[in-house]
Amino acid sequence: MSPPAFSQHPDTPPLPMSGDDVALGGFDEWLDSACLGGDLPPAVAADLQSAADNYRFDEVAESYLVQAYARAPDHPAVHIALYRFYFYKNRLSEALVVAQRCLTKTAVDLGLPTDWQKVAPDHVVFAGHAESYAPAPRFYLFTLKGCAYLNMRLGNLDQGRALVAKLQTLDPTNKLGGAVLQGILDRVGKNDDDD
Repeated sequence: MSPPAFSQHPDTPPLPMSGDDVALGGFDEWLDSACLGGDLPPAVAADLQSAADNYRFDEVAESYLVQAYARAPDHPAVHIALYRFYFYKNRLSEALVVAQRCLTKTAVDLGLPTDWQKVAPDHVVFAGHAESYAPAPRFYLFTLKGCAYLNMRLGNLDQGRALVAKLQTLDPTNKLGGAVLQGILDRVGKNDDDD
């Protein structure tokens, strides 16, 4: 069975908008809809469906995904589909490239620095929202987590550690599970019997 080309069901509703959040409101609504396939041009939706239908044929499925990306390079559903394809095919380096591209695009859309190392927890996107993030900041944090995980899997432990540290700084209440990745990093090089 092939994984879905794209789907996302946020478990947290968007926050009510206050003065500082108004600028993000339109983007959050668009992102939430886009991740569910909203605003996806019909030809791109067909490409993603064809990729899913041909999942077991790597070259065919990938060609549809590349075509979808060429037609809608800024659509989150396309990024998610590409990421999942590479991830589930164990093409982790390529999945990381997609995740990094997505992280940069989401940062630009949220008004964050494009260098994730410069993103501060007091930025309006994150400040005071540790209990519940709107869809766009959640997407950013999930993408950051994905980059951390992929770096760890690829053996880039220092980069993975830095990304996990940033995730935990931006998500101090661990809503997105950065502590799990930190636990894995803490166990690197230890035997199961070590305590």
